[in-house]
Amino acid sequence: MTEEVPKDLQPTIPVRHDWYQSDSAVVITILVKNIKADQLQINFAEKRVTADITVPGYQTCNLDFHLLYKIIPGQSSYVLTPSKIEIKLKKSEGIRWDKLEGDAVENIKTIRIDQTHLLSGPPAYPTSKKGKDWNQVEKEIKKQEAEEKPEGEEALNQLFQNIYGKGSDEVKKAMNKSYMESGGTVLSTNWSEVGNKKVEVKPPDGMEYKKWDS
Repeated sequence: MTEEVPKDLQPTIPVRHDWYQSDSAVVITILVKNIKADQLQINFAEKRVTADITVPGYQTCNLDFHLLYKIIPGQSSYVLTPSKIEIKLKKSEGIRWDKLEGDAVENIKTIRIDQTHLLSGPPAYPTSKKGKDWNQVEKEIKKQEAEEKPEGEEALNQLFQNIYGKGSDEVKKAMNKSYMESGGTVLSTNWSEVGNKKVEVKPPDGMEYKKWDS
């Protein structure tokens, strides 16, 4: 009579497994040969799948997959062939799995956005130094620019621009006519003086005006 070998001394069933996925399903492939239907028991749960393989003369093989995301047990199935067991798991959500097993919370990075600035106007410029109000800095720069007084030719040009901008139509016509006809040597704001005659060229003292032939 042959003495039965204790379970813990029996050989293990040579098993390997891999997985892949589509948009709607995850497929676990268990590579094991010549398993009969009555030697296999597979159970589906929302986040767990177990496969128990019992072969005489071998230790029972218990595969327990703790899934990364939920599946739909009622729409999951398996196919047994002489060379493998193919388990098809129906995804409950059409998301991409980074791995087969694990805790999905570990894979989610939570980003918190402070939206309080949306209620109080435009956001302050970011800075690595605490307490720096860039809105206030911008206001100070604009204030300094407004307080700066132009000098020399720039001041003169600004004065003419102010006169022209605030002047009446007659003032603007007088300025344009006198400037153009005098070759830029005369600038008059009095239309009654320049309106009815040609404005002559008046070069600065000590200088002579010459007209270049085109």
